[in-house]
Amino acid sequence: MKIAFLGSRGIPARYSGFETFYEQLAIRLVERGHRITVYNRSYFIKDVRGYYRGVRIISLPSIPSKHLDTISHTLLSSLHALFQRYDITYYCIVGNSPLVWLPRLTGSQTLLNVDGEDWSREKWSGFARWYQKKCEWIATKASRVIIADAQGVQDRYREIYSTDSIFVPYGANVQTNTGTETLQKWGLHPREYILYVGRLVPENAIDLLIQAFTEVNTSKKLVIIGDASFADAYRKHLYALSDSRVVFTGYAFEREYAQLSSNAYLYVQPSGINGTRPALLDQMGFGNCVLVRNSPVNMEVIGDYGCWFDENQGQGDLKSKIQLLIDNPEIVESYRNKVTERINTYYNWEWITDFYEDLFQRMVSNMSLISYDSYLKQKDKIID
Repeated sequence: MKIAFLGSRGIPARYSGFETFYEQLAIRLVERGHRITVYNRSYFIKDVRGYYRGVRIISLPSIPSKHLDTISHTLLSSLHALFQRYDITYYCIVGNSPLVWLPRLTGSQTLLNVDGEDWSREKWSGFARWYQKKCEWIATKASRVIIADAQGVQDRYREIYSTDSIFVPYGANVQTNTGTETLQKWGLHPREYILYVGRLVPENAIDLLIQAFTEVNTSKKLVIIGDASFADAYRKHLYALSDSRVVFTGYAFEREYAQLSSNAYLYVQPSGINGTRPALLDQMGFGNCVLVRNSPVNMEVIGDYGCWFDENQGQGDLKSKIQLLIDNPEIVESYRNKVTERINTYYNWEWITDFYEDLFQRMVSNMSLISYDSYLKQKDKIID
């Protein structure tokens, strides 16, 4: 099949979960003989042209501003896609929904991964927030298939818009990297730091994590991997909250990311906005004990394989849980010993690719569509 992925910053993944998802899925589909194209933003990924690990890369410009960056690039990508006759055109980000109908003009089957409640993110206000919320409704009309990355998102579209979607989780790789070169660069030691990974934006609640951590009695450090475009004020706010134990590394990828992840004592996910956090799955794949806000989606992901703090009690409970896990390393070790089972038995990239390949084939053949769980059961996969 001839398949295109639109709406992200592109691959290789250097920003967020959508880019990681596109990279992992696209590469696996190429290995299975499909012709895959990913549309990159030319200003963001400048060193990859032509092909990346067998995936065709189309680099197009955008208007690099907070409100127009994504939609302008996706518009150009959609117009280009009109003349490519893709069998499948896969979009991400609900704000792109007004464009999803374009490839359907030439017979392409379209999917839109809507993520969580994008309109509720603090970076949006006024018209932008209204537009993002309106795009949820447009998505139900414009796309052949809506993809939800969490069952909570699926429930939302069913309850509010009376629209069925297909739940497909993100995946993760079970992996490790015991190298320490990156740790030395930042003055870190194995198991002597707590880790957070994600964009430095208000909805990710990094300020809550820093405020809780600074009250914890420990010599361990807090390492924050990530950055964000158009977020200078929030970044400065985080710096002001921090003490000398907090280390900001900026973005980290590949070997550096793997080393920082593999050697962490504990991973904390303080955000609770709807939508699966791919970084959380990554850290479970690295075998880390994870501590998450008890939002429905986070709890859906960890099951019985992680720890949580009460979002209603906020900073106080987060501080207490971090202190508890620091004071009781045997608890941390017990979760570390079993957490990868969760990845292997549900959030498995190969199984997810199997499902998408089946879904795409059903779409182009006008066959009935089935859920991810039903597919796993048909294939005798073991799920929790």
